[in-house]
Amino acid sequence: MTLIKSISGIRGTIGGKTSDNLTPLDTVRFAAAYGSWLKLHSSKEKLKVVVGRDARLSGEMIEKLVVSTLVGLGIDVINLGLSTTPTVEIAVPLEKADGGIILTASHNPKQWNALKLLNHKGEFINGEEGLKILEISELEDFNFAEVDDLGKVTLNDSYMDIHIDQVLNLPLVNVDQIKAANFKVVVDGVNSSGGVIIPKLLKELGVTVIELYCEPTGDFPHNPEPLKEHLTDICKLVVEKQADMGIVVDPDVDRLAFITNEGEMFGEEYTLVACADFVLGKSIGNTVSNLSSSRALRDITLKHGGHYQASAVGEVNVVSLMKKTQAIIGGEGNGGIIYPESHYGRDSLVGIALFLTHLAEKQLTVKELRDSYPSYFMSKKKIELTPELDVDKILDSVVKAYSHEEITTIDGVKIDFDTSWVHLRKSNTEPIIRIYTEATTQQKADDLADKFIAELKAIALV
Repeated sequence: MTLIKSISGIRGTIGGKTSDNLTPLDTVRFAAAYGSWLKLHSSKEKLKVVVGRDARLSGEMIEKLVVSTLVGLGIDVINLGLSTTPTVEIAVPLEKADGGIILTASHNPKQWNALKLLNHKGEFINGEEGLKILEISELEDFNFAEVDDLGKVTLNDSYMDIHIDQVLNLPLVNVDQIKAANFKVVVDGVNSSGGVIIPKLLKELGVTVIELYCEPTGDFPHNPEPLKEHLTDICKLVVEKQADMGIVVDPDVDRLAFITNEGEMFGEEYTLVACADFVLGKSIGNTVSNLSSSRALRDITLKHGGHYQASAVGEVNVVSLMKKTQAIIGGEGNGGIIYPESHYGRDSLVGIALFLTHLAEKQLTVKELRDSYPSYFMSKKKIELTPELDVDKILDSVVKAYSHEEITTIDGVKIDFDTSWVHLRKSNTEPIIRIYTEATTQQKADDLADKFIAELKAIALV
């Protein structure tokens, strides 16, 4: 099955059979469920929803289906066309809309697409809301509008420019300082909307831009997840062009990775660390990341006199804890920067502007900046289990075995040791346990992961 329904939306592969893949019928059913849910929770006569998409090949087809379904429900649509996830997020409150839908499968390959759902604040819906939408979808409990009450569509392609202007106007972004640094940067936009918006932002900042895969054709030239093994082309080009750094985003521009001036990965985990270091250096405050993110953020936060807390995995959980703790910056270790001064959503544009200001101020190379941070190494593995195994029972056994250590159980099991940690999580979609570890060397991180794989297998056999 390649149709995955979750509390945050629906995603799947294009084509195939209904209910097994993201077919036109599944797209319409889910868009109708979201629109119906909005109508249930509003007394307004006319609702408004913002819709935007990344450049993937199925984007225009899915966009037409979603927009027409909302119109059929009597909902007005502001269609941004080619856009980014954070751009749609800022557009929702600016348009005083009741919600938003982003058509993107994020870092998934080109055969995938998805509907990501936002509330009236431009933030992802929560678990309870997502379950209600899934329920409406299953029941097909829809009531479409009569002909005189159909929604209207307004096309608005100005929001990428509005988004850039908002970023440039953030108080901590020093445009003049960045311009004075005369940076040269290679950008890999993976042939999606990042290839349009990121070079545009950089040129506004006076940066010399070398574009790589920046045509928004949706034909991804490599696996779009910004991991080291997928980024050999930009790593080579940064060195060849003697650039100051490389910038990589995923197709919907909410994940951000940097390449050093030596053509090496800065480390997705350290995107947030560097931006937080800059922000906390200007104002002491709290930070939040999820349980699977690097300990380096905690170290940097404590160094600046702030407090750090970890949430369950998932952007909605990070945002919830950020609000609760009044965190001034947070995000996820996959390169997702959440900066409340802008909005409560992962935003690569914000991350780039903060990072470049930090770099210009420090007057260091990107490699020197990376070397200035605590050095941790992560291992990310998984163990496949047969469906009949009770994964919760297995994880309970781990908690008992390590009860003398610092343990967190808000999302699977995380065990914090003195110089390392392990996080064990049950997958929501597969019979597997994900095993993330971090330690002071790669070998120690790998060894810790292998140790827990062996222990989990031993428990499963009991």
